[in-house]
Amino acid sequence: MLKEELKNGGFAIGTWCDIPSPAVVNILAKAGLDFVIIDMEHGPMDFKVAQEMAFAAEAEGKEAIIRVPRLDESDILRALDLGASGIIVPHIESVEDRENVVKFSKYPPAGIRGFNPYVRCGGYKKPEKDYCEVRNKESIVGIMLEGKQALNDLDKIIDDPNIDVVYIGTYDLSVALGLNGEVDHPQVISRLEDAVIKIRKAGKAAGCMINDSAGLKRFKELGIQFICYKVDTAMVYDAVSGIVRELK
Repeated sequence: MLKEELKNGGFAIGTWCDIPSPAVVNILAKAGLDFVIIDMEHGPMDFKVAQEMAFAAEAEGKEAIIRVPRLDESDILRALDLGASGIIVPHIESVEDRENVVKFSKYPPAGIRGFNPYVRCGGYKKPEKDYCEVRNKESIVGIMLEGKQALNDLDKIIDDPNIDVVYIGTYDLSVALGLNGEVDHPQVISRLEDAVIKIRKAGKAAGCMINDSAGLKRFKELGIQFICYKVDTAMVYDAVSGIVRELK
């Protein structure tokens, strides 16, 4: 399981999926990625398509995580009920935000997640007695920190045993620092390095996005375990545009 691998200090590589296509997800999983993140914040998919995309990843023995559109109880409930391995919640800015993420994503006593075992997550059947305990233990809960204030309060925000992955959104961070899209700028890298040290010290997996093999090596050495290589749209664009430039 991805959650267990990360907890044991392992390394995993995946990508963001903005194309609402189970076929594309299946190709990416077949190519060997450990996981995909189905992006319901920026991608144009609904929950029906998101579930089909999760099927496509799992058909190749890989895991699907859903970035929900917002910190919303219903969105988190539906994402987990459709059988995804876990969720990532964007734009976490405070301890209160983190508390709500946990509250909405965990069954009692850890949270207030609505209970219906007759969905894909529950196997469509009457639950075992330890159903809620097992689901609470196995589901991945990730949060995204994307602003200066969130990083300033990072220690307090991530101080919860129910948080598994802390993902630093370097693009949004670069905008917050007035460096629109300059994710390799020294200021961005410095904030990222400081954050990773704190995240790993807290026993969480640090996550981030890379755009090339050099970034993969550097970020892996930095201690980032949960790495997203590009976005599916960028992979297609870069591959095709590169060929076109060579031919013309």
